[in-house]
Amino acid sequence: MAKIVVINGTPSLVSRINAVIEYAEASLRQSGFEVDRINVAELPAEDLIHTKFESESIVKANGLVAEADAVIVVSPVYKASYTGVLKTFLDLVPQKGLAGKIVLPLFMGGSLAHLLSIDYALKPVLSVLGARHILGGVYAVDSQVVRNDQGEVELVDELKLRLNEVLEELVLETNHKAARKVQG
Repeated sequence: MAKIVVINGTPSLVSRINAVIEYAEASLRQSGFEVDRINVAELPAEDLIHTKFESESIVKANGLVAEADAVIVVSPVYKASYTGVLKTFLDLVPQKGLAGKIVLPLFMGGSLAHLLSIDYALKPVLSVLGARHILGGVYAVDSQVVRNDQGEVELVDELKLRLNEVLEELVLETNHKAARKVQG
């Protein structure tokens, strides 16, 4: 079974972007993937800030990345870039820790003004970490993740459609990669 790890770079565990993550995880599990999540905000702050590569929590998180066939990098957009907490974790991923991985960015911001933050802020860092197969990703705006009358968070249909398309691409690419591995 192929493995996918989600790196959740939101500093708040009650963020609306969690609805996007949960939607993606459910879709991938339904497609037969094993999905793990790293909530960077739950890693010890001291380990992140002081770049403690040998920390048990960092070693465990990097182990999930190493075992994964694909990595989904999720972040809200602040000041035209991904979060600082995500950057501190990416600084702890080994130099070529994303080599051979399919990477899918999922970002969410207040407006379309920072749509290119995936291309100009994240992709160069992913490339330095060895990622060569980076999918186009999805940039959602806050207004596409809404609370209904019952207080539950829902994704608007247009966002679901875009997520379905990119998740289907991720599934196809990951399965294709796994088939090539089996063929040797």
